Amino acid sequence: MSDTALHPTTAEALARQPDRLGDTELSDNDYALNSLKAHKQRGLELAVRARWIAMAATAIFLLFVYPDWAVIYYLAILGLMCLNGYFIQKVGRVGQSRQELFLIFVDLALLTFAIVCPNPFATVELPVAFQYRFDNFMYFYVILAVGTLAYSWRTVVAIGTWTTGIWMFGLLLAWWFSTPDLALQAVVYEAFKDAPRILEILDPNSFMFSFRIQEVMVFLLTAVTLGLSIRRFDVLLLSNAALARERANLSRYFSPNVVEQLSKNDDPLKQVKRQKVAILFVDIVGFTQISETKSPYAVITMLREFHARMEREVFRHNGTLDKYLGDGLMATFGTPIAGEHDAEHAVSCACAMQAAMDHWNQERTRRGEEPIEIGVGVHYGDTLLGDIGANRLEFAVIGTAVNVASRLEGLTRVLPARIVVSKDAFDQIPAGTRDLYEGFQRKDDQTVRGIREPISIYYRTSSG
Repeated sequence: MSDTALHPTTAEALARQPDRLGDTELSDNDYALNSLKAHKQRGLELAVRARWIAMAATAIFLLFVYPDWAVIYYLAILGLMCLNGYFIQKVGRVGQSRQELFLIFVDLALLTFAIVCPNPFATVELPVAFQYRFDNFMYFYVILAVGTLAYSWRTVVAIGTWTTGIWMFGLLLAWWFSTPDLALQAVVYEAFKDAPRILEILDPNSFMFSFRIQEVMVFLLTAVTLGLSIRRFDVLLLSNAALARERANLSRYFSPNVVEQLSKNDDPLKQVKRQKVAILFVDIVGFTQISETKSPYAVITMLREFHARMEREVFRHNGTLDKYLGDGLMATFGTPIAGEHDAEHAVSCACAMQAAMDHWNQERTRRGEEPIEIGVGVHYGDTLLGDIGANRLEFAVIGTAVNVASRLEGLTRVLPARIVVSKDAFDQIPAGTRDLYEGFQRKDDQTVRGIREPISIYYRTSSG
């Protein structure tokens, strides 16, 4: 009953969080529940602050309007309501919480008690019915307004219903146990005996039940209206959270700047087109031999750590993770939107991958594990981009350039080398920045399996 709404800005932040807890995939319901839990706490914090500000403003107003020691009674009630708000924040959670609902009920009962019961410190004793002449019912709207910051539409409607019940119950008790002031009534009657309507309004012993019913009816209608508005807003915000999650999932495959571009365009991936793209292949050298000496769990753990490091470098260099290939992966640079530095980003990524592996191997050596070597191949050329598949679509990059990059990665075993880059890719690097890629050696007329004509390549045998 106390589910809170998702804030639009923080919904995106939550959607960027991992969708895994350990190794367990979160379902859509789990994701929504986790989002609601986080935002419930944020809503409660805002509600408590708003409550304290409202109570402080009310206290200042009372001190200014009623500069009398009797105001201490009302200040004490305000203090109790502030304290109760603190407890509500502590026990509040998503879903039905009986403690939280009870404390909300206490809030309404406290305010009713303060309004209905005469001030024990007051120097002038007035009829109990007079307590209803000061229009203090308006303070219930403060509780209702604060409730919209943290509670679901059901709870907001419940606040309206409970307020109606408590207020009318308090009215009946006050009417039943009050002692009419006949002397004061006689004075008023004598003054307005010729004006029965005015006499009815000014009668000091009249509780004016019609006005009291009007108060709670308007309050209840307001609560229901706010509740429906919150429900509608919740649907919109949860929908926004779902879109944010889809965007976060998209960021697993594309770099953040590409995701930003995709989010601004309508269906950019459905257009089949030819485009020059830089392609990178990387995989583990001698993976079969390594996996034979390890348990399946150890192999999967190793691959997860490997893929995490490789994909981090792909995204850091504005690349797109095309697919995992068991002990390797394929990445593209310039998809779905081409840029001037795609090939340079691919070569930089290859170098960064080797540096990341060197650092990881240092950690593995300290743990007594064998180092792992990788081979990286990079090519730049024409490709065909577009969706493939029938019911399940996949954005594909196909063409001879992809095959060349894959063969160059395999060439790292033959030379041997750690990185092999085609001349087509290396030539795209601006002349002014080639010094950053020292250690590469050129080799002309290199035969590559599956390619008719020999090509020129650049390769590096060290991490640089």
